[in-house]
Amino acid sequence: MSAPPAFSHLDQPSKPINNNITPWQKKLYINQDYADDYVDKTFLIEFQKNVNVRIYVYWEVVSESIVVTQHFSSILIFIALFIYLYRESVSNYHLLYTSLIGLLIGSLIWDSIMSKHSPPQPLVLNMKMVRSVITFALILYFLSPVLRTLTKDTSSDTIWALTVVFFILNLAFHDYAANNLTRISSIGSISMNAAVLACVLLASRLSSDNAVFAFLVVALLWFALFPLLRRLLIIHSKPCSIVLTIIMVILATVAFFPISKAVSLLCFSLPFFITFLCPIWLIWIQRYKNEIHGPWDEATPIVHK
Repeated sequence: MSAPPAFSHLDQPSKPINNNITPWQKKLYINQDYADDYVDKTFLIEFQKNVNVRIYVYWEVVSESIVVTQHFSSILIFIALFIYLYRESVSNYHLLYTSLIGLLIGSLIWDSIMSKHSPPQPLVLNMKMVRSVITFALILYFLSPVLRTLTKDTSSDTIWALTVVFFILNLAFHDYAANNLTRISSIGSISMNAAVLACVLLASRLSSDNAVFAFLVVALLWFALFPLLRRLLIIHSKPCSIVLTIIMVILATVAFFPISKAVSLLCFSLPFFITFLCPIWLIWIQRYKNEIHGPWDEATPIVHK
């Protein structure tokens, strides 16, 4: 007879050392008369599959995706605004007045919503807010000459490339959680810093100090305060948030139409893809979800209060 193949014992299941022993217990720090690699027949009783998998509903996913669509459209609108200002198609003073009117309207909307859900703390005619706005405006006004000449020796191609990179970072690391109204998370701070860098680079390409000042005021309102208003609408008025999303997509599409018809088409098609096609993809790919749980997982401590 030929000799058995080497390591054939590894293919055999582990067995207890002897038959006259106590039953195996699932306890780590006790000495038992079983081999170290012994597997009891009850080992897979606790096996579970896809316990925490969430079943998505299409229209719910569409509703949740509007935060991404809103932020993406806001970046496109801001870039279009810079192009008009760079080409001197928009007046600095008109842009500044429009920004102040937008700040007033946004504050009124914030006050009307917050007064229904919490003790009223009006923003309009609030002296603390007025002082903050004046302080930021003065800082931006005196920094405008410095920022305009900040990248004087840098080529415009480098500025455009860096701006695109920073806006992609802003889009990727933006805090899309709707419950953070006034608190900036660590991820959200990366997005905010990327937006600030992009705005400073774009402002350095403008021709006058007044244009830089007006552009930075818009940037401050657009990337610091406007996201807070969007989150508030998502929490307390979902229909208004949906209407705002539609308006922003249309505005981005129309704003880029005189600049580039191809980019204008992209401004409409990408939000459509994000809002309506990505949810279909997410729901379809859920069928391949294979999350398993069993006795090998970390034990969950039971805390008695």
